[in-house]
Amino acid sequence: MAQLSTKIKKYLAANSVDEVDFLSDVLLQDDGNGAYIKEWNVDGVDKPTDSQLDSYETAANTDEANAVVDSTRKQAYGDIGEQLDEIYHDIDAWRTRIAKVKSDNPKS
Repeated sequence: MAQLSTKIKKYLAANSVDEVDFLSDVLLQDDGNGAYIKEWNVDGVDKPTDSQLDSYETAANTDEANAVVDSTRKQAYGDIGEQLDEIYHDIDAWRTRIAKVKSDNPKS
């Protein structure tokens, strides 16, 4: 199940809002029964209903899964300085290694 914050980001993006501050624009709270929107301060966009947010579940799950893949790939790629050195010394070995990282960590 996707995080509420991810579904809110998808909802806002669909309403032409590219960035959200979860310390001032949207305040979330979890009272033990699940997260919910405690306060909505986004100008020009109505607070979404649960049904509207639920419609973003699949897209939000994909975004979260791809974020994990991105993080895994970034760690596996290694330091950019080391990559540049590897490219300088043997670009074919670098291409092979990067292709393996991508194939081992496919995106949705």
